[in-house]
Amino acid sequence: MWNRLCLIFVLSTLVTASALAFDRPFAPHYKRGSMTPALHPQIIVDGVTRRLSPGARIWNQENLIQTPATIQGNELPINYTENDQGDIDRIWILTPDEARQPPAK
Repeated sequence: MWNRLCLIFVLSTLVTASALAFDRPFAPHYKRGSMTPALHPQIIVDGVTRRLSPGARIWNQENLIQTPATIQGNELPINYTENDQGDIDRIWILTPDEARQPPAK
């Protein structure tokens, strides 16, 4: 019985650790900037007031979708994409490690 519990614990730890060891999938042509929340549907990116597209998605540092009303902080490092009208449609709030890496070309 004790051996089974130990085996289950070790296996669950390995599965959890492997789930945390992935790079987040950013869109191929993302841009890098810093974001400050504003009244929805607007946000401030690099000091310029921008508009979120209808259905825009924001992923937080844990790669979970976050609503614009719950974002806190100023000058958050982000990767983002724009739609054909120039509105921002996807935002990834970066972790400190991701923000230190140079943007992809």
